[in-house]
Amino acid sequence: MNTGIIVDTCVWIEFFREPESELTLHLKGLLRERKVIMVGMVMAEILQGVKAPKEADLVKQSLEKLSYLEITRDSWEAAGEISASLRGTGVTIPLSDLAIAAVALSGDHEIFTIDPHFYKVDGLRLHNVH
Repeated sequence: MNTGIIVDTCVWIEFFREPESELTLHLKGLLRERKVIMVGMVMAEILQGVKAPKEADLVKQSLEKLSYLEITRDSWEAAGEISASLRGTGVTIPLSDLAIAAVALSGDHEIFTIDPHFYKVDGLRLHNVH
């Protein structure tokens, strides 16, 4: 399987709002190298934050060029199991982040994020800017 990098919503938000930030410049490099993978949960989160229909069309056109991974039944099961395991230790993570983590784990993909939730998921490979 071709491993890639799933870019979390928080990084995409900065990409669209701060064109010269360190995260944005790094993401631009990953996009040029065709390493970025889109997942449905991230796409939905990005689009829910778009205010104008014209802007939504531009965002959709940009995102449709990326490789896309659909979440499978196995990944949904894994998300539930990760959640149950973490809750057993007193840690609760939003279902959206659990789904993204499960997709990443299923394909040995990295996640490019600044969200601390992902640091709590065992075995997850996180993408570093440096």
